[in-house]
Amino acid sequence: MGQYNEPPVYKATYDLLLSIFQFTRDFSREYEYTGGEILKKETTELLTLIYRANSKYQKAEILQTAREQIEVVHLLIRHMKDMKQISLEKFVKINLVVEKYQNSLQDGKKANNKKFSAGIGYAMACPSEHFKSGNLLAL
Repeated sequence: MGQYNEPPVYKATYDLLLSIFQFTRDFSREYEYTGGEILKKETTELLTLIYRANSKYQKAEILQTAREQIEVVHLLIRHMKDMKQISLEKFVKINLVVEKYQNSLQDGKKANNKKFSAGIGYAMACPSEHFKSGNLLAL
């Protein structure tokens, strides 16, 4: 059974995960199965952490882990750019998605362990414009 009061950060994390899956398709074989898979795994773990945080009363420790994990994702994205797997344009676009996630996570920190409004029910009913178009990064 799903909860319908998931935080906006859940939607931001889900959008980030979709973006990661989308832009890693263009990696060369060497990086698709190494860096690409690590990025997907780390971002999927972020989504799981956000879900767990929302189902617990004490969220601070889990959200701190999520903040640390997004930095790992950010470093991996930077590394893929440096290895010429991501163009500068894609790098800027994915960093905007990461920044959106970080801002949502920061908003969650400010909420002081309270449940947030506008959850996954809303996110699934009203996906972002990028998701509607089927092209999250408009690449």
